[in-house]
Amino acid sequence: MEWSISISESRLSLVLFFCQIITALDVPLDPKLLEELPQPPTITQQSPKDYIVDPRENIVIQCEAKGKPPPSFSWTRNGTHFDIDKDVRVRMKPHSGTLIINIINDENGGKAETYEGVYQCTARNELGAAISNNIVIRPSRSPLWTKEKLVPKTVIEGQYAILPCRPPAGLPPPIIFWMDNSFQKLPQNNRVSQSLNGDLYFSNVKPEDSRDDYICYARFNHTQTIQQKQPISLKVERVDSLNETITANMSDSDFYGDRLSPERRPTLLLPTGSTSSKTELRGNTLLLECIAEGLPTPLIRWIKEGGELPANRTFLDNFHKTLKIIDISEADSGKYKCIASNLLGSAHHVITVTVKAAPYWIREPTNLVLSPGESGSLICRANGKPKPSISWLANGVPIAIAPEDPSRNVDGDTVIFTDVQERSSAVYQCNASNEYGYLLANAFVNVLAEPPRILTPHNELYQVIANKPALLDCAFFGSPVPEIEWFKGVKGSVLQGNQYVFHKNGTLEIPVAQKDSAGMYTCVARNKLGKVQNEVQLEIKEPTMIIKQPEYKVVQRTGQVSFGCTIKHDATLVPTVTWLKDSAELPNDERFIVGKHNLTIMNVTDKDGGAYTCIANTTLDSVSASAVLTVVAPPTAPPVVYDRPDPPFDLELTDHQERTVQLTWIPGNDNNSPIMKFVIEYEDAMREPGIWNYLTEISGILTTVQLKLSPYVNYSFRVIAVNDIGNSQPSEASEQYFTKAAKPDDNPTGVQGIGSEPDNLVIMWEPLKHFQSNGPGLQYKVSWRQKDGDDDWTSVTVANVSKYIVSGTPTFAPYEIKVQALNDLGPAPEPTTTIGHSGEDLPMVAPGNLQVQVVNSTLAKVQWDPVLLKYVRGHLQGYKIYYMKVESLSGRINQHVEKKALSFPGNKTHGMLPGLEPYSTYKLNVRVVNGKGEGPATPDETFKTPEGVPSAPSFLKITNPNLDSLTLEWGPPSHPNGVVVGYILKFQPINNTHELGRLEEISIPANETSLILSNLNYSTRYKFYFYAQTSVGAGSQITEEAVTIMDEAKASRQVDIATQGWFIGLMCAVALLILILLIVCFIRRNKGGKYPVKEKEDAHGDPEIQPMKEDDGTLGEYSDADDHKPLKKGSRTPSDRTVKKEDSDDSLVDYGEGVNGQFNEDGSFIGQYSGKKEKEPAEGNESSEAPSPVNAMNSFV
Repeated sequence: MEWSISISESRLSLVLFFCQIITALDVPLDPKLLEELPQPPTITQQSPKDYIVDPRENIVIQCEAKGKPPPSFSWTRNGTHFDIDKDVRVRMKPHSGTLIINIINDENGGKAETYEGVYQCTARNELGAAISNNIVIRPSRSPLWTKEKLVPKTVIEGQYAILPCRPPAGLPPPIIFWMDNSFQKLPQNNRVSQSLNGDLYFSNVKPEDSRDDYICYARFNHTQTIQQKQPISLKVERVDSLNETITANMSDSDFYGDRLSPERRPTLLLPTGSTSSKTELRGNTLLLECIAEGLPTPLIRWIKEGGELPANRTFLDNFHKTLKIIDISEADSGKYKCIASNLLGSAHHVITVTVKAAPYWIREPTNLVLSPGESGSLICRANGKPKPSISWLANGVPIAIAPEDPSRNVDGDTVIFTDVQERSSAVYQCNASNEYGYLLANAFVNVLAEPPRILTPHNELYQVIANKPALLDCAFFGSPVPEIEWFKGVKGSVLQGNQYVFHKNGTLEIPVAQKDSAGMYTCVARNKLGKVQNEVQLEIKEPTMIIKQPEYKVVQRTGQVSFGCTIKHDATLVPTVTWLKDSAELPNDERFIVGKHNLTIMNVTDKDGGAYTCIANTTLDSVSASAVLTVVAPPTAPPVVYDRPDPPFDLELTDHQERTVQLTWIPGNDNNSPIMKFVIEYEDAMREPGIWNYLTEISGILTTVQLKLSPYVNYSFRVIAVNDIGNSQPSEASEQYFTKAAKPDDNPTGVQGIGSEPDNLVIMWEPLKHFQSNGPGLQYKVSWRQKDGDDDWTSVTVANVSKYIVSGTPTFAPYEIKVQALNDLGPAPEPTTTIGHSGEDLPMVAPGNLQVQVVNSTLAKVQWDPVLLKYVRGHLQGYKIYYMKVESLSGRINQHVEKKALSFPGNKTHGMLPGLEPYSTYKLNVRVVNGKGEGPATPDETFKTPEGVPSAPSFLKITNPNLDSLTLEWGPPSHPNGVVVGYILKFQPINNTHELGRLEEISIPANETSLILSNLNYSTRYKFYFYAQTSVGAGSQITEEAVTIMDEAKASRQVDIATQGWFIGLMCAVALLILILLIVCFIRRNKGGKYPVKEKEDAHGDPEIQPMKEDDGTLGEYSDADDHKPLKKGSRTPSDRTVKKEDSDDSLVDYGEGVNGQFNEDGSFIGQYSGKKEKEPAEGNESSEAPSPVNAMNSFV
């Protein structure tokens, strides 16, 4: 008997192999069994074929394997045995084959170059030997730039230019970029761009291209070093200056003319010629570039001759100068044309692309488990271009010189085994190679002779409800695969027939368990090495039923109502009864009384209306019934009786078809409320007896309906009438109708594939409902294969589950998935295919080219290169920046260093860091994030924020007031945001009307913390404005007010003068003189004569409304008795420092605040709008306003 198992895309150990088989059979696997089974070695982990190591770190060459007994390990180097015991720098990890070569230890450390070579690991036990790939170890190199003498390059404006880079050859090759002396990236565009080899191309030069700091940099990521080329100088000569020089040396007749016009059609600089060719390997990224010169700057476009550029895999980089096609295949071979064009013409170049292929698997050999005497085969099929050759090894030795095995025969890509024996166990290697690479696969042949074993516990007890399915387990193992038979009782006959379903994993299914199905069942497993049996017990329980269901109730407010719920159950089961209101728990109210068979509600309120459900639960089943309570107001008069309709009756089934039947009934009395509709329900007596399910509903004027049915269902029907009051009681059940079984009509929905681990794929689906099975033996055929591969579908059939785990998958690979339902009569229609992904793993690499650009003192821009999707290894979530303040450059000590993070969703390659502290040092790194988590961090990037303006001084105190001095004390700013270079003190006096006097300003050194301010006026209030300054400017101000002390002697003298007799007499004389003048004026006015004031008014008019002079456009002059000086030109401001709205639409209020608004001598407004909370100090002595009499008096106080 042949037992050959193939699991796609995996190299599983025998332990996992049996897990796969038993999982497929839906049987649990006993761990003790695994400890007893022998297994040849299997390589589980190894370093990559081309392994570039960091010469600054220890070299770790991985080799992990498993087997039973545990394997031992050995190594070869450059084809010969590598004796690690003779090299003190080399050791092997315990219980592992992984080598650790000491490079960094000072005592025993060596050079990485010493250990360059080709390494291969062998894992061996008594059953065979598995080998790893050839692992080529090479240390990374970042050589210095070769010294060369660079000559300054001079180019005429409009011509093209090429600045060579010629970076040193590193391992791996470096990343090239151009910067200036300030470490700023040189801007690139359609005109200026970098080629793939690193040279900088100018399609045409402009005068602004002239500079002497074009610097080419080479970044070696593996060693995290950057090498710099000597700066290149480029000088662009203007065409205008060149024309002037030529014109000066030519006559008018031979003037140069158009020959210096720089405009020209495109010419291709790279590649040269009209055609070229390129060879690339399958699966790699194809890069083609075209760079052209011309004026205006040419634009590049790409086409494929005789075909289209592949969608979703084609990208245009470097301003369309580079064509990139990812994951190429043989179909991408052909001719690609780049076309450069401008207004004057075009040029083109054709690149012939040939796609070769390193070997790739068509069918990778998989482990083979056989029993003695059986036959099988190992198949190894690969493809490539050119076609790879296939060679076989046995236990790491070419099969031609390996020990002979009479059961083995090699036929090209297949090894055939016939009549194997236990000594035939071995590990075989298949090598597929061509000139572009090789593939190596290990697959063991394990010959086992194991008698049957039953893993299900003895005398397991199964309990099911009558008329429900019963599943009796019989998990087994043996080699050859045992045959399973079931018996009922000790001496019963072999079970067979349609009333039983026998699953491949040994499970016995009884689709409809009846009372007579109870008893002892015996499972027998036998192969040629023996027989074993196990007994299990099956008990059939009576279903739980509600024999008295709660009924619809209508009750008046404040009344009492009771719902009944009487259940019948199996005597050996203990039921619990629960009541719900509107699908939620009953209110916590003592009015609700739950009895053994009823629910009573006392003193009913309107809130008590709703649906009440009685649920009866046992450990095996659950049933429920509901009724509605309607609360109404007490009647005021005998009403017309409106009630629910009576139930329909006389149900009859006619016109029986496989998928339809006709139901007819007679409606009951509608009880004064017309029947609106009929609801038809059904019962499945085979699967859910006593459970009624909604089927359909029709209009209340119909009494016949054609019902659509599902196969393999034992139907009964009932009808419920519905009117405005509610539902009638259900009708009596109709006769039963058992539909025939059929293939499933539907496949599972909700099929999806996700990975729970990096090396698995979890396929999940929504299982079919019972009535969707359409027949006995419902199972699911789960199929999968890797998307865009050449593999055939791998399928497994399972039952009673809704997920299946595929192990050994590559990380985050797309898979095509489909799940098909089938039963004993056949499969459902072909299911649709869904795309899923195997499990994600943490990203492999950090973002590259991390750069920080400081925008201002509190904001920085961070840029990075995106991580390639193949290194993300999952669904890209975005990038996360971790940053923290390292130190304050002002010398302040950080009390708490807080690490912050900012996330940027999607494939963003830049982000802004706000809220930074000025004049500080920060460090940051960036990580890529997928659904699994965060990848490695970039090396920390350190940057500094520039100085900013400081905060206000921490305090300002004014002490020691004297007649003419005050003492000021202050504290430095709490946030200097830089180096404080000094302080500014501004102050001005304030009179009794709160007007401000002349503003004084004093600069104070940064090391001062106090100041004595002298030569102040006595008994005067001053307002002080105090700022701190950095080199950027002044910060926020702090203000304070203080008053100097009054001179008591002078105050007393002022009081004495005011009380002198001569002063009082003088004032009386002035008042008498004014009175006489008023009397004279009054008399003159009554006589009609003119008095002097009137004559003056007639001669000069009202000074307030004098027109502008015609000669110079100035306003008329206004004088009073105290001041004969003319006002400044354009001054119309009244003494209260306001401009009335009705006098001018251009109010100062619209432009500034009070006295801050001023005018030039030509009348133009020079005030500035200020949005500050604290107004800027006003310099009172510079105001152009006319003096007010009130102000003049106040100035003498």
